[in-house]
Amino acid sequence: MKMRFLIFLVLFFVLFSCSGAYDPLDPTGNVTIKWDIMSWTTDGYIAIVTMFNFQTFRHFMKPGWTIGWTWAKKEIIWSINGAQAVEQGDCSKFKANIPHSCKRSPAVVDLLPGAPFNQQFGNCCKGGVVAAWGQDPSAAVSQFQMTVGLSGTSNKTVKLPKSFTLLGPGPGYTCGPPKMVPSTKFLTPDGLRRTQALLTWNVTCTYSQFMARKNPSCCVSLSSFYNQILTPCPTCACGCQNNDTCVNGDSRILQLPVGNTTRKDNSSLLQCTHHMCPVRVHWHVKVNYKEYWRVKIAITNFNYMKNYSTWTLVVQHPNLNNVTQVFSFEYKPLIAYDSINDTGMFYGMKHYNDELMEAGPLGNLQSEVLLQKDQNTFTFKQGWAFPRKVYFNGDECMLPPPDTYPFLPNSAHGSSHFFSMLISTLIFLFTYIW
Repeated sequence: MKMRFLIFLVLFFVLFSCSGAYDPLDPTGNVTIKWDIMSWTTDGYIAIVTMFNFQTFRHFMKPGWTIGWTWAKKEIIWSINGAQAVEQGDCSKFKANIPHSCKRSPAVVDLLPGAPFNQQFGNCCKGGVVAAWGQDPSAAVSQFQMTVGLSGTSNKTVKLPKSFTLLGPGPGYTCGPPKMVPSTKFLTPDGLRRTQALLTWNVTCTYSQFMARKNPSCCVSLSSFYNQILTPCPTCACGCQNNDTCVNGDSRILQLPVGNTTRKDNSSLLQCTHHMCPVRVHWHVKVNYKEYWRVKIAITNFNYMKNYSTWTLVVQHPNLNNVTQVFSFEYKPLIAYDSINDTGMFYGMKHYNDELMEAGPLGNLQSEVLLQKDQNTFTFKQGWAFPRKVYFNGDECMLPPPDTYPFLPNSAHGSSHFFSMLISTLIFLFTYIW
């Protein structure tokens, strides 16, 4: 009996730990850190470290990524281009040439845009901001080069670093052990010759929202043309622990200069709401046509200290297999499984609405989606017209309980176009003000 109980516990914890880092909407998403040794030096080697964000819809926002590890021996970082160590550590034993970092467990961050040219390298200097692979593969890479000392100078004497960590910018990522893989092949800067790394290690990191935070960071509210009831975000959807520090829209602190309410530590100053979420996504079933139906989506920022650049919104709904047109946002179907096309990613148009501004008059974005009906499945009954899952910036948002969704009145038979537009306008005006 005891043995069965122990086996059950082991299986429970294995399944729980695996599920925490597995996202059914992005089953193969991960961050891969590639460590390439390019050449040997008198006491170590020169390495190129490249981070690939292979996540479909989760990116790295300001203040950006931090990569850490623990050296296997007593290695030091002599110099680094394209990034910098957070701390130098104790380098007192070095009298002439002072290393960049002597920490046993260094942490490295990206340089800011505009860094001096002689400190740059490859895909660097974006302040740690890295796009999602599904949004922009060309911007989903970050890179730096460093000279490592006291490490060994051959394949037999060099040791793999261990205990890799990744912040993006907060917690949530778990990194596996480094694994030796076939050496990376590079093109020379002139593009005419191929060269190859001497050794290559890969580290794979996966994200878990449960490890990142105990509460959601966004919520969803719902409304429709066929019902005057607006279903708000659940109360305390994102936790109400910030009730004592939130502010109302007329607070004096909001009258301070912008510089006084912007911090680099990614902290929050939330508007006081019943849901206490930094971001709310509103889904409004706007119009019903004979062969089509239209949805309006609004994203509202309630954080006075944070802009969301290169944001993403992922929605799961069965009718996303037949999107006719998306207004104001970019759209990309996400087909994680060959036979299922029910998920899509919305994101901003570059230099137009790809940044969700801080809370206030400009802190909202809106778009409409026109979908073609499948007469065999389409219905307004039992909440079918509302999304199954919603993610903002890679984190799942809290939906209202299904029994609170706007219901279809018995007298509704498709209503007139004028009636639906009138109710839609009234509800959205109320949503914007509220």
